[in-house]
Amino acid sequence: MDKTGDTGSLTRRDYLSGSSVLLGTSILAGCSSDGGEPSSTATSDSGETGTSTPSDSGLYTASLSPVGEVEFDSVPENVFTMYNQYADMLVALNHGNAVNSMFVPDMAGPAMNHYYERLSGVSFEWEDLPNPYDNFSKEFFYSLGSDVHFLDPAWAITQENWNMGDIEEIVDNIGPFFGNFYSGTHGDPQEPYSGNYQYYTLWELFGRVATVFRERKRYQQLRAVHNELINTIQTDLPPEEDRPTAVRVTLGDGQFWTYHLNRPGFWLADTRPLGANDAFEDATWDGLWGSVGYETMLAADPDVILHLWGMTPRYNMDDVRESLTSHSVGKELAAVQADRVYAHGMRYHGPIMNLFQIEMTAKQLYPEIFGEWPTYENGDHYPEIPTDEQLFSRDRVAKIITDG
Repeated sequence: MDKTGDTGSLTRRDYLSGSSVLLGTSILAGCSSDGGEPSSTATSDSGETGTSTPSDSGLYTASLSPVGEVEFDSVPENVFTMYNQYADMLVALNHGNAVNSMFVPDMAGPAMNHYYERLSGVSFEWEDLPNPYDNFSKEFFYSLGSDVHFLDPAWAITQENWNMGDIEEIVDNIGPFFGNFYSGTHGDPQEPYSGNYQYYTLWELFGRVATVFRERKRYQQLRAVHNELINTIQTDLPPEEDRPTAVRVTLGDGQFWTYHLNRPGFWLADTRPLGANDAFEDATWDGLWGSVGYETMLAADPDVILHLWGMTPRYNMDDVRESLTSHSVGKELAAVQADRVYAHGMRYHGPIMNLFQIEMTAKQLYPEIFGEWPTYENGDHYPEIPTDEQLFSRDRVAKIITDG
């Protein structure tokens, strides 16, 4: 990888500048409530969205840990995204055409459009987008020439051949970073970012991205839909002792890749509000997830199995169910015998997917309260649900996105 910063004709963008406060920022952890998502950000609207008043020159700032304040003088039009929550955020803000890259587009793109199919006038063109994970190099960043990078520099420096000097070069010559990765699991970043790193919920992070695009109105309207959805669900949840046991897993190579349901972090923003009893709640894994065999799964014997990525082209749920029912131990699982093995959504999900995945999970866990989850066939869009059984209004969400 070129360390010299010699990029020929590419120079720092005149109309978009970023200042990254990487060290020494005074960010204090607190606690607020966000529909079941623990948070460490302030609860005031301005603090929540990182908003500042535009100056007479038209400059405005957005703030996010760990990068600090970033200054803009126009709305970005060419945007790097890695993980797909950011692409979904841009679609939600009606700026999906600004996305110039995304993680595993042939898996995430169709899955996102499975949800958007139920929102009139909303879609996402993903077919020609490159996957940054295939070529995570400075040269790739220069080739895109992004106005802003929705990527956490604290994560970027963990990648091979990347260091702080590379981060500074990209900021100086192309555009600022604006991302927060470790809020996904409340993991610990490495130096120099450890110690003052702030965690956000999914919707708080969305609010700060909305500030970058000067789309606070859309953000506030969509967040109101989310808050109402969470209130509807949590008002009707049964007592904890009457809730099902569940697991979130991915089946592959004769083992179950396992994930928690109720821990902090925005990767669980679609399961934590439902409050099911996590069959592996006490399990401790060396990393972000673990793996268990069939015997361990039978010992836990959950009532419900949520198969992560099941609504993406990567997995065929007919094959998953066949693997379970044909296995001498798998066929003994209570969830298998009760036909409660469900295709679930994506872990890297943004606000639109969050609404659908919360509704999906509610129906899969509590059909007697929120209505039966419809039959889902491989490759189908998100199922059509009768209006009187929907937990949020598709028309309302679509109008917010398309009309503002």
